[in-house]
Amino acid sequence: MSEDLRAELETYLHALKVQTTCVDHAPVFTVEEMMRHLQDVRGAVTKNLFLKDKKKKTLWLVSTRHDRQVNLNVLAKKLGVGSGNLRFADEATMLDKLKVGQGCATALALLFDKDQSVKFVLEKDLLDGGHEMVYFHPMTNSATMGIRPDDLLRFLKETGHEPILETFE
Repeated sequence: MSEDLRAELETYLHALKVQTTCVDHAPVFTVEEMMRHLQDVRGAVTKNLFLKDKKKKTLWLVSTRHDRQVNLNVLAKKLGVGSGNLRFADEATMLDKLKVGQGCATALALLFDKDQSVKFVLEKDLLDGGHEMVYFHPMTNSATMGIRPDDLLRFLKETGHEPILETFE
């Protein structure tokens, strides 16, 4: 199934005239596992967190550089949801909204959030940090796809997901 979704994503990106680069590798479930396969890529590799606000039930996808620490309490305050209110969303919700399971959350999966119910938080550095490419899983954790930052922004706008830009130190 993930290969069909990857093909659908690639078709969509091609229609937008977005050029990508892809590294196929064994399935990975952690950033550490993934980085072993990405030694030679030029750009920023991401990690992605699929979260929910326990009070309002709002869903959030957060994409940061792979080496950033994300303090959920600090992030919750920045997003105005109140400290202690952000939690990891369950896999069933991720499958329903983004069509991907554990280990595959990715900004590129926002293509499948047809009702734009997932709010997207993007680390500002991924857009304006001078990165040649920004890397995400393309609907599967057995590959990592690079996309230029300006093309990522265009993809997000086309899918109706205006990013909330944040800084993570």
